[in-house]
Amino acid sequence: EAIGSMPEARAEDVCNAPYSSRYMSRNRKRGWDDVSYTIPAMAKQEGVTETLKAAEILVKDGFEVMVYCADDPIQAKILEDLGCVAVMPLASLIGSGMGIINPYNLRLIIDQSKVPVIVDAGVGTASDATIAMELGCDGVLMNTAIANAKNPVLMANAMKLAVQSGRDAFLAGRMPRKFYSADPSSPTQGLIGK
Repeated sequence: EAIGSMPEARAEDVCNAPYSSRYMSRNRKRGWDDVSYTIPAMAKQEGVTETLKAAEILVKDGFEVMVYCADDPIQAKILEDLGCVAVMPLASLIGSGMGIINPYNLRLIIDQSKVPVIVDAGVGTASDATIAMELGCDGVLMNTAIANAKNPVLMANAMKLAVQSGRDAFLAGRMPRKFYSADPSSPTQGLIGK
């Protein structure tokens, strides 16, 4: 019923295996290893509209929906208001490794959300994960950056450390940016030769 009005799915849009590198079930009531039909959030307008419709139906049917979406603060707010338990905006195109293209939109989503915000696409290296966490994301979901690394095990460790350091930096609170003045924190009085 939730996908009844969507266009016919292409083979590459359907996950009939326990796990897909492109899509995972956003339904936490199933196990991650259960076969699932996942609705991709297409960038075209009909994809956005259909994602909103599907989310509404799935929430009404009792699913805990963690939805992949564009980095659009308005769409993210609508999805939250529909009852989604998390919003998962893309940092950039899935599998692109381009990093966070629009940190300002991502920050708007984080600031307005009362549900977890998890970056779900476009992370290419550890510094991308750090930036997402420093902005205030609750998590980063990744696959391609690790799977396509020359040394996936080393990259996975780098991602772990990046997420931890980014979260710590967010919680610690960065110093304010001072665009027109500098104020050193080192003492200027009592120095040798002064």
